[in-house]
Amino acid sequence: MMSGRMYRRSLLIVPILLAGCGEAEVGSETGLENETENQQVISEELAPPSESGILKVATRNGSTTYYLDRHENPIGPEHALISDYATSRGWQVEWTMLDSTSDVLDALAAGNTHLAAAGLTHLPSRDDQFTRGPAHTEITEQLVCHRDARPLPRKPDAIPGTGIVITAGSSYAETLRRLNEQYPGIEFTEDAERTTEILLSEVAERDIECTVADSNIVQVMRRHFPHLEVAMPLTEGRNLGWYLPAGADELASDAREWMNSKEGDEAIGEMEHRYYAYIGEFDFVDLRALNRRIDERLPKFIDKFEEAEAKTGMPADLLAALAYQESHWDPTAKSPTGVRGIMMLTQRTAESLGVTNRLDPVAAIDGGARYLADRHRRLPETIPEPDRTFLALASYNIGRGHLLDARQLARELGKNPDSWEDMVQVLPLKADKRYYPSTRYGYARGYEPVHYVQRIRNYRDVIRTAFD
Repeated sequence: MMSGRMYRRSLLIVPILLAGCGEAEVGSETGLENETENQQVISEELAPPSESGILKVATRNGSTTYYLDRHENPIGPEHALISDYATSRGWQVEWTMLDSTSDVLDALAAGNTHLAAAGLTHLPSRDDQFTRGPAHTEITEQLVCHRDARPLPRKPDAIPGTGIVITAGSSYAETLRRLNEQYPGIEFTEDAERTTEILLSEVAERDIECTVADSNIVQVMRRHFPHLEVAMPLTEGRNLGWYLPAGADELASDAREWMNSKEGDEAIGEMEHRYYAYIGEFDFVDLRALNRRIDERLPKFIDKFEEAEAKTGMPADLLAALAYQESHWDPTAKSPTGVRGIMMLTQRTAESLGVTNRLDPVAAIDGGARYLADRHRRLPETIPEPDRTFLALASYNIGRGHLLDARQLARELGKNPDSWEDMVQVLPLKADKRYYPSTRYGYARGYEPVHYVQRIRNYRDVIRTAFD
């Protein structure tokens, strides 16, 4: 039974196997003594946003919560919803970035924040200590393995003997323990250092056999790691939503009122469309589709890529492969995040390049080529090729700030920041909580540019024959 409104949208509807608990449960030591004291903390130490005009929100970096895009703008599902809510009330948002779910809940317990928006699962244990806010997303816990691993455990009685590594402190452990009571022999390892995203990437690389993750995180990660496969759901549907300090009933009621309104419903719809809806339609490396488009689409633009090479020095076949990765050579392409055209330029980037119409393939190819050339030019000339080009492509994808972070991190780890081979190992650490808090630009989906560059290289191998 879901609290608040009956949630109408679900990222994934699955059979019910076991009631799960989402992320880490809160121990009693994080709670305050009683509701009266909580109310006193809120009233004396934290002025309500209706008076101060500032909504203080605790969150954590993550692809399903809050992070900086390649242009260093904050984005993410929780960021989007909180921003819309605050705007509707005429408030400014003061974000507090914390390393973990436990830290977020500690901030709530201490009365240091008005609201926690960090992909929190609504749980009875949390309801006992905090004020439940509105729900916005339904998830399940899923057992995820590499799709080429055979046989995959498709039923609970097949899990014993499967190597499972999970994030420490999460309720994934409780879920597996409950399953083990019914199906003895289930074993798993809890890792205190690696996040769920990192563990999923290691499953994709076959470094570990399986892990457990929330369905919305799996959905995002499969866009970049197509070899991830959901072996089975482990829980029934659970709500993700906001929490407030105990006693913050008035603000919680206001937040629920907004989330249940037409305005809130539209905000949820826009968030889902931008961050989740398109992922299942993403076209991974498909040789047959690529060959078909080389015959049908590339001839319309091949001269433009060659002209762009003459202007910028960026190889025409590389630009064509980049454009295919971005849009599949569709000059009218548009993503839910607002990037458009054959080179999928943001409005901000297009304006900086003097491109007034992103849907004009001539202007877009020229602008995209100049942008890539700029990414290339800003890298040290001492970097050998092809590493310099691969790093420029990574910068095109993740943003120059995040790439500079990764290069500095490489130096600190004794890696060579000028070597793409070394950077393939370092870039994913921008999503690892052991490393990104110490970087200037914080969390980034660092695994994405690694696969982005690899796909462009694969595409280029096929495309280059059209330019011979």
